[in-house]
Amino acid sequence: MIMTPRLRKFALTAHVVSSVGLLGAIASFLALAIAGVTSQNVQMVRAAYLAMELIAWFLIVPSAFASLLTGLIHGVRKEHEQCVLLQPHELA
Repeated sequence: MIMTPRLRKFALTAHVVSSVGLLGAIASFLALAIAGVTSQNVQMVRAAYLAMELIAWFLIVPSAFASLLTGLIHGVRKEHEQCVLLQPHELA
């Protein structure tokens, strides 16, 4: 299957959005980790670690899989299109 230019742009946009979302989720996870480690307030530490668990399961893991999947689609598309562009008489 050859991807149309519109579909290629959509695949690239989906990859960039999921990758940037992953970076943002990791940054928020890191900020909460630093707040949890440096805080003397027990409630703050507990809240930070509870929020970190939610961020990990509902933001980081899905964003990582989405980034991986869209990257694989984008990579396979390029290799597949290069193979398809060769005509049978050009192979000989």
